[in-house]
Formats: sequence, C-alpha cells, structure tokens
Amino acid sequence: MEYTFSEKYKNNVILEKTFKFSIGIVLYAEQLEEKRKYVLSRQILKAGTSIGANAKEAQNAESTADFIHKMKIALKEADETEYWLFLCEAISHYPDCKHLLEELKGILKILNKIISSSKRR
Repeated sequence: MEYTFSEKYKNNVILEKTFKFSIGIVLYAEQLEEKRKYVLSRQILKAGTSIGANAKEAQNAESTADFIHKMKIALKEADETEYWLFLCEAISHYPDCKHLLEELKGILKILNKIISSSKRR
C-alpha cells in the first residue's frame, strides 16, 4: 500500500516505517475481526499502532533521557506486537502475517539502533 506522508514524517525513517506498519496492522486486525478473532485483533491493534505513536511522541521529548524512555516504550510495544504476530503465524487457519513480521523486524533494528546511539550522546 502506498501512502503520501506529511512533511513531518518525511526524512524520518522510524516515523515513516511505523506509520506504514500501523496501516498494515489496522488492515490485518480487520481481517481478524472478519474471522471473529476479536481478542487477538484487539491486542495486535493496540500494541502494533502504539509503536508509531510512541516514536512520534518521542519527537517532542523534553530531554535525551525522555527521548530514550519513549523510544524504549516503542520498542516494548514492538516486542509485544511480535509476540502476537508469532502467535497468529503459528495458528494455521489465521490470515498470513509474514509481511508484517518482516516489516517489524526492520522496525526493531531501527529502534534498537536509535536507543543505543542516543545513549552514547
């Protein structure tokens, strides 16, 4: 899916990737809802969309420590999302989520890099 990002998201890789990922998560959650998989749908929707929300919130951090803290929350949400997606992947009659897991792998790498490089400042 192609989306035109606002100027605030351009040139900010983590915001672009997490926003795009959130769109994919919403669409996947809708697929789960259609199959009446309400519990996992809600868990995935909450955790998956909060990754980008926390990364966005970090852009207005009051200090480096606050920025790192908000990015760590985004990382925790990404880890939780990965768990729920692994669970969906393990259940044969659930919709395919491999594409989301691939996107998430890249997001996790970026978040870890942002956190580690921010700590060195």
